[in-house]
Amino acid sequence: MEALAFVIGVVLMVVGLAVSIALHELGHLWPAKKFGVRVGQYMIGFGPTLWSRRIGETEYGVKAIPLGGYISMAGMYPPSPKELSAAASGHRSGRAGGGFFATMVQDARAANDETLLSEDDDRVFYKLPVWKRVVIMLGGPIMNLLFAIVLFAILLSGIGIQSATTTVSSVSECIIPPGSDRTTCEVSDPRAPAAAAGMQPGDVIVAIDDEPISTFAEAAALIQASPGQAIAVTVERDGTERVLTLTPSPVEQAVTDERGRPVLDDDGEPQTERIGIAGIRQEVAYLREPIWIAPQMAFDRVGAVAGIVWQMPVKVWEAGATLITGEERDPNGPLSIVGAGRLSGEVAAADAPVLNRVAGFLELLAAVNIALFVFNLIPLLPLDGGHIAVALWEGIKRIWAKVFHRPPPKPVDATRLVPVTFVVVVALIAMGAVLILTDIVNPVSLFGP
Repeated sequence: MEALAFVIGVVLMVVGLAVSIALHELGHLWPAKKFGVRVGQYMIGFGPTLWSRRIGETEYGVKAIPLGGYISMAGMYPPSPKELSAAASGHRSGRAGGGFFATMVQDARAANDETLLSEDDDRVFYKLPVWKRVVIMLGGPIMNLLFAIVLFAILLSGIGIQSATTTVSSVSECIIPPGSDRTTCEVSDPRAPAAAAGMQPGDVIVAIDDEPISTFAEAAALIQASPGQAIAVTVERDGTERVLTLTPSPVEQAVTDERGRPVLDDDGEPQTERIGIAGIRQEVAYLREPIWIAPQMAFDRVGAVAGIVWQMPVKVWEAGATLITGEERDPNGPLSIVGAGRLSGEVAAADAPVLNRVAGFLELLAAVNIALFVFNLIPLLPLDGGHIAVALWEGIKRIWAKVFHRPPPKPVDATRLVPVTFVVVVALIAMGAVLILTDIVNPVSLFGP
């Protein structure tokens, strides 16, 4: 059953990614059609076409590899000056000389020219005002951001966050000595401080030493900070507040870091600290957050992901280095779709209530969409951010010409950037390959190595 649940989790992530891509491309498609641009194709995935259907002038379809998608807009770039007649007649001219990159530029121009009906074709992308081109290219990433906000809203305001409340769910009868394997009390065991103080299941902790308590974490911190010291615990029981005197039992506990690992001293021995325990367990409940917390969390995640993307080459290098060193991966580092799929499988196969697993999947899918939003805004072609940068550069040139009373500049020919685009694509493929290999050999796990 666990293996089946893992597979289901992976499949759900693939489906979730396909939905995310479909929404991304829809974010481009809708404004493009709204602004009158002719769109030849709307495709989800790459590779062989599994299904397609033409509606009007646009072919909608699904391809075999769900690792991306695209819409084919007419006239992404201005026509080649020497090929207007060839474009109009539907013929492709011969390749230009000058080497590999020159051939790539010519091929890009020829492919673009084939989307043009004539020199006077107005239903093309490059003739749109700058702001409309920016809106079209921003539409995809914005769709991913909105989808992430919706997922966070379902998670935070629909399901809620599983949190420890200030309600006591159970009270231990005794304190079992540390290191003991048994779970039942014996006559020689000291009575638990909470039981000795008269605390009962269902009590709601209101205050400790007259300090108001709003979370169980606050209560636990005050109890742990008072080993062997009597403290006044105010609880609400049956609508009435009562003050109980609690003396936490002192115990030695290992000191751990933020990742839960033991902290060692100079001699390599685990450090310990003396804390107080009461012998109570908290009641766990799903606490729903206000609806405005969803966009707040989304933008917080955007900042965190932007910090990773900004250091992407370094982060990928560090992840790849673990293939050689065998060191533990940074859990906050970049992942490939393989890594995201594995995490989704772990969430689905976890020994936890179904609602917990659903919440985990929603959070993971939201994180994927945040990553798509940030990544696609990188100002490099062929990413959306690169097309936005080209449009803004043309806008700046137009403003400059207007200010200095010069003739309007020609549309920016982004096909000249094909060599740069090629380098970016190769770099993205290389980084993706490293991450996929690392996610297979040395994956990040939700539950540790």
